[in-house]
Amino acid sequence: MLAVGIDLCEIDRIQRSMRNPRFCREILGEQEFAQLQGRGFPAQSVAASFSAKEAFAKAMGTGLCGFSLREVELLRQRNGAPYLHLTGRAAALAAGWEFSVSISHTGSTAAAVVAGERKEA
Repeated sequence: MLAVGIDLCEIDRIQRSMRNPRFCREILGEQEFAQLQGRGFPAQSVAASFSAKEAFAKAMGTGLCGFSLREVELLRQRNGAPYLHLTGRAAALAAGWEFSVSISHTGSTAAAVVAGERKEA
């Protein structure tokens, strides 16, 4: 079984939300927060993280219900390749699934696509 979710996010909207010092702590997981903090919290990257969370929710067919945004982290490997790290209820919801994620952005919009495949038991 395959599942796909896609999301677009306006970077300006995220940039405005980031004026609230609690915003990043409320939506970003621990490792995700640390990676983005080390890069100075670029708004386009925070928007890509938010889009990845939304795309994951769409792929799972749940919307943003049943898990915390902080439980879906968009992390980057040393070579910059993105991947999803799931914890808590998000990990339980996605048990038996493998995911790939692709992100992109322009000057005004960030996008994420999450593709999931149910593993054979």
